[in-house]
Amino acid sequence: MRNMWIIAKREYKHYFISPIAYVIMFTILVIVGIVFALNVWQASQPIVMYSPYVPEVSIITGPMLFMFIFSIPALTMRLLADEHRTGTLELLLTAPLRDWELIAGKWLGSLLFVLTLVAISLLYPLILHLLIEPGLDLGVLLTNYLGLILISAALLAIGVGISAMFSNQIAAFFTTLVVLVVLWFLIGAPAEIVPRFSDFFRYIDIRDHFYNSMANGVLNLSDVIFPLTLLALGLFLGTLTIEIRRWR
Repeated sequence: MRNMWIIAKREYKHYFISPIAYVIMFTILVIVGIVFALNVWQASQPIVMYSPYVPEVSIITGPMLFMFIFSIPALTMRLLADEHRTGTLELLLTAPLRDWELIAGKWLGSLLFVLTLVAISLLYPLILHLLIEPGLDLGVLLTNYLGLILISAALLAIGVGISAMFSNQIAAFFTTLVVLVVLWFLIGAPAEIVPRFSDFFRYIDIRDHFYNSMANGVLNLSDVIFPLTLLALGLFLGTLTIEIRRWR
């Protein structure tokens, strides 16, 4: 466990000397800020025909999660691919370090960076809470951010697992991007085409777990189990890949 934390702290610090990480953080916060401002402006307009519009916390967490689909590949692409390219992976494999500690440490470092970004974004719900009456529902706020963190952690694990398979960062980036796009946009599509298996396809649809449950303040056991399963699969894939490299 100590080795895992050492690796995690090293990776976390590395993000703050990387321009890509700052670009990602700035871009996400600015875009979320624009979406937030537009929704607040819309809510402030005089009502003519429709019922009053009251912004909810999902106007913040929804866009953030969507942008994570495209930014997480950039955050994870170098984690192991770069170690392999520079030859430092071989040095790590000869150190008194378990394979799972290496993978978990890389994943935890990236998760800490994302959690930092998520923590900064809490400024928006705070402002929203002060602007609307009677304020935000604490339960809805918690389930939104729990969903954001769980799904982000799962996607990061997938990115780390894929990064372990490549020595080229660009290849790791695009492979992760394709996998995440499929998970986000396509994997739930057959639910409408094949009604017989609709429950199964909805279960493996990340968007369904977030937008139809957690974003609305509903938390089902499956909403927690599914991202944790993806997380475990991603870390297992990474660990297995490192073990194969070790014994080549």
